[in-house]
Amino acid sequence: MAKQQVRIPRIGEKKGTKRHLLVDAAGVPLGLFVSGANVHDVKGLGSTLSSIIIHPPDGGEYNLCADAAYTGKGPEQIILAHGYIPHVRGRGEEKKDIEQIPGYEARRWVVEACHSWINRFRKILTRFEKTLDSHLGLLHFAFALICWRKVI
Repeated sequence: MAKQQVRIPRIGEKKGTKRHLLVDAAGVPLGLFVSGANVHDVKGLGSTLSSIIIHPPDGGEYNLCADAAYTGKGPEQIILAHGYIPHVRGRGEEKKDIEQIPGYEARRWVVEACHSWINRFRKILTRFEKTLDSHLGLLHFAFALICWRKVI
């Protein structure tokens, strides 16, 4: 039986794909979900949290820092259902803490840093692969290299 190729449908004005990442506190990628560029971030939240490869040990409390796109009861329920404590904050709230609390470090940059590390792989920066499987394979290979560089 032939394996069916999965294509992400492109609807509306935006073409392309979007990477939804789950990273740890150091920016090391833990999970990935790819969707169409015109899909809102909240629709990929459950799939992103389910895509984690290495699960944390049981018994601990794990925090999930997210931006203002994940506000509301729906995203909060998804985050809690996956066992995380939600910390959803806007950009302005963190800016106030940086100015008022000495030594406060922003948490939002770690995902952006991981996106930047992925974009350094020029084959991934512009997507030329037609199938999702090919694109996911390249992304997982880039994740493996990023994790290997962090360990060394």
